[in-house]
Formats: sequence, C-alpha cells, structure tokens
Amino acid sequence: MNERRAVVLLSGGLDSTTVLAIAKSQGFVCNALSFRYGQRHKVELDRAREVAERMGVARHVIVDFDLRQFGGSALTSDIEVPKERSAADMSHGIPITYVPARNTIFLSFGLAWAETLGSSDIFIGVNALDYSGYPDCRPEYIEAYERMANLATKAGVEGTQKLKIHSPLVHMTKAQIVQKGRELGVDYSITSSCYDPAPDGAPCGKCDSCVLRAKGFAEAGVADPLLVKFGSA
Repeated sequence: MNERRAVVLLSGGLDSTTVLAIAKSQGFVCNALSFRYGQRHKVELDRAREVAERMGVARHVIVDFDLRQFGGSALTSDIEVPKERSAADMSHGIPITYVPARNTIFLSFGLAWAETLGSSDIFIGVNALDYSGYPDCRPEYIEAYERMANLATKAGVEGTQKLKIHSPLVHMTKAQIVQKGRELGVDYSITSSCYDPAPDGAPCGKCDSCVLRAKGFAEAGVADPLLVKFGSA
C-alpha cells in the first residue's frame, strides 16, 4: 500500500536510462513508457526493451502513434539527418531533428498512465545544458507542463494527486550525466543515442546526438562502451 510508483519515459538512450536508474535509486517502483511514433531510428525501442528488462521495471509499455503523418522533422520525414555540425552550429537555433511537440505528447501519455497507477511522479530525461536546442527540454517548459497537469486530471482536481515531473538531468552536463550513471551501475553499452544508426544499431558517430554523447564520455574521462561494443573506440 505504501509503494511509491513512478512513470519513467524511456527512449533507450543515455539520458532516459540514467533517469530510470536515478528513479530506482530513490526507491520508486518504476513503470517504463516508450513510444513507436514513426521515428526513423527504431533501434531505440530494442534498446528500451533491453534496458527495461535488465533494470527490472514493474511494467514496460510501448505506445504506438504515427507522427510521420505530420512530418516536419528529420526523425519523422524523408529529410537528411544533419551530420558533422560544429559546436557553434549546435549552439544556436532549433535543428531539423526537433520533432514538433514531441515531449508534450509523451508527457500527456505519461500523465494518463500515472493517474491510473495512482502515481504522482513522472520522470523525464530532458537536459538544458548539453542539448541540441529543443524548446521542450527547458526547465521553464517542464514547470509549465507540471502546472497544467495538476489542473487537467480528475485526481488533481479532487486532490488525490499532486503531480511532480522529475527532470533530474536538466541542469547537468553530458559528462555529469555519464558520471552519475556510472555511479548507479548503468550499462551504457545497451543504450542508443544515434539519430541515424545502422541496421545493426551501430551509431553513425556524426549526428548531433552522437557528437554530444562523445563529448560527454570524453569529458568524463571514460570510454563509451557502446563504441567498444561496435569496435569504434
């Protein structure tokens, strides 16, 4: 009866896997939520399944919907994923890999599931430091969504739920995220961050996400076990 349940948005990437480990370390019984939304890098769902199994979540749900019907992103349309962009290029503007309203949609599913679970806690791996300029990764966005969410549910209106959206990585660098995950025993070899991976899951090493991941491991002073796994390190 005193079980602390949480919904953790799990993409199978470095950030969301670290967030799952953090939620577990805080004593939450974790329910993982992933999405098949028409993304080109579907290998992430294989990674999410493995992460969920290995880390012992209570339940793992994959929700299906198709954002390819709207397009507007290199991840959901026939638009080339940018490669080999410089740090200066990544430091301004919103890149074409941004998926319109994605985190708002994801959090809405998380909110619905949390209410049915009797949970007041949702974890999401957004990051506002080493990130690619996505507007729905900023702390002010998370704060605004949390306020809205507490007005939007039966449980919130009746006072049986005070929803908290946890974003423990939001002010951390990629290096700090890697260090935190290593402290918690995260196996990063089973994660995937690449926007344009090979069919076997090998990262391209050149997209923004690969570059930011490499920067994080380099600054943390450790080898990326995913690259070791694919013989790229």
